[in-house]
Amino acid sequence: MTALEKATGDVVFKFEPFVLHVLCQELQDAQMLHAVAVDSGFRNSGITVGRGGKITMAVRSTHCLEVPLSHKGRLMVSEEYIEFLVHVANQKMEENI
Repeated sequence: MTALEKATGDVVFKFEPFVLHVLCQELQDAQMLHAVAVDSGFRNSGITVGRGGKITMAVRSTHCLEVPLSHKGRLMVSEEYIEFLVHVANQKMEENI
């Protein structure tokens, strides 16, 4: 809160979703991993095949959070709301684990 109160610009509370990149030898391996990831709730997962044939499977969660807290140095939310956001972000981290 002390750092936030001293901020002179815009401040955003941001929680990034889980991402795991897996290099696969065969496309079938990537497809199998993709099916498991999607079935496990990682709906933003996908497969990328590079120009050189490199096959990468990205397991991505949907647990993200981005909330503006201040604008031009003016705090726009209460300390209680920030505590709530931290609680929500910690829950999302637990879901990622």
